[in-house]
Amino acid sequence: DQAAAPATAASGIEVHSVNWIPAAERHGTPAHLGALWFIGNINLTALATGVAALSIGAGLMWTLIATVLGSLFGTFFMAFHSAQGPQLGLPQLVQSRPQFGYIGAALTVWVFALGNYVAYNISDAILSGDALHTLFGVGESYGYFIAASVAAVIALYGYRWIHRVSRWLTWPLVGVMVLVTVAALTDRGLTADAFAFGDFKAGPVMTVFVIVAGFQLGWAPYVSDYSRYLPARVGVRSTFWWTYLPSALSAIWVFAIGAVASAAYPDATPVAAFKQMGDGLVDGLGWFVVAALLLGLLSVMAINQYGGMMSIISIWDSFTPVRPTRRIRALCIAVMFVVVWGAAQFVGVDRFNSFYGNVLIFLAYLFTPWTAINLVDYFFVRRGAYSIREIFNPRGMYGRWGWRGNLAYLIALGAMIPFVVTTPFTGFAASMLDGVDYSMFVGLPVAGLCYLLFCRSLDLPAERRVVEEEGVLDLAH
Repeated sequence: DQAAAPATAASGIEVHSVNWIPAAERHGTPAHLGALWFIGNINLTALATGVAALSIGAGLMWTLIATVLGSLFGTFFMAFHSAQGPQLGLPQLVQSRPQFGYIGAALTVWVFALGNYVAYNISDAILSGDALHTLFGVGESYGYFIAASVAAVIALYGYRWIHRVSRWLTWPLVGVMVLVTVAALTDRGLTADAFAFGDFKAGPVMTVFVIVAGFQLGWAPYVSDYSRYLPARVGVRSTFWWTYLPSALSAIWVFAIGAVASAAYPDATPVAAFKQMGDGLVDGLGWFVVAALLLGLLSVMAINQYGGMMSIISIWDSFTPVRPTRRIRALCIAVMFVVVWGAAQFVGVDRFNSFYGNVLIFLAYLFTPWTAINLVDYFFVRRGAYSIREIFNPRGMYGRWGWRGNLAYLIALGAMIPFVVTTPFTGFAASMLDGVDYSMFVGLPVAGLCYLLFCRSLDLPAERRVVEEEGVLDLAH
């Protein structure tokens, strides 16, 4: 039984993976989330998000405005997912079984989530290899192996160490960001009219909004993985704010600096742009800036490898029971390592901006319906009342195929397609609206309302009786 697995080992390596965290093993405070989610955006990949955003063509000032709005919007949903962690003590994706079914979640949500981890890790791999090449002259391929090896060790040690590393890095990286900000705002590469408002272009501005909101929404499939050890008495409100404010503010700060760096050095790779910007303030400072941002990236790579490992185990466990031993966890991390390395060699640093921009857009499309369904189920349908035992029962009351969640997801995805704007395809509705991407504003309400309608046939009183008899969750909290 996965729910009975021990939580700690003498070695300090986490033993839990996709299983439930018992109340006796909970620890920490909501403030610990602040460091994790603030630092989660202070790294090379997050800065490169600002670079990708500026490349859309909205102009610097309109890109900055869309960045602020997109960050505030995307983080709103991500933070509500974080609030589920202490209440349920489960990883985010396992919570999708009541909506999508035991098998259904594995074949839809978890496959997309695994794609999310792989895509972000490919981006991290390219930038970490480029950074180590810039710092030490190491080949980019070897650079990724070095960076990913360090991240893999942190991921293997798990939850506690991921949080610890984030707390250790917080103030040093804040100091680095202050220097980077000064360097960006005083850089001689910026033209005199860099911060002037140009013509408002609705299409590019909205695409920047989707990219930035998509980056923040990309945390949603695993955000509660890092709050699930908090005591159940921790409320929704405190978990929400300790996730929302640190993540949204650091995202705005970092994305904006990335956009400014790209405006100053439009032909440089992200790593080269940040190095030149630092050197422009103080000769030699660029080396330390890139090194510090690489440390931040190692922390995020560990988060992505950890989440990818749990996604692989979750999919595997949906078809045949898996005991999540340390050996299994190490094997899944190794699989992530090899797959990402091979894909990163194919993409390469020269195609990074194009690859990363498309990753952000397509992941935003895939997770918009899921986030609506998951949050509507938790806050409006079942109101936090879930049976932990039944979530891990392949033939339990949540079923193998959750037709309500899957159908709502497909309907919402279909409704979004006419409104999407991508390089290979633009929907007919978006074309009629001058290339403005309104897909997120279509997908969220359609998914949520369809799911709410379909759930009218659920026997919620019977479900609640099962939950109350189980006595695991504090429904009165």
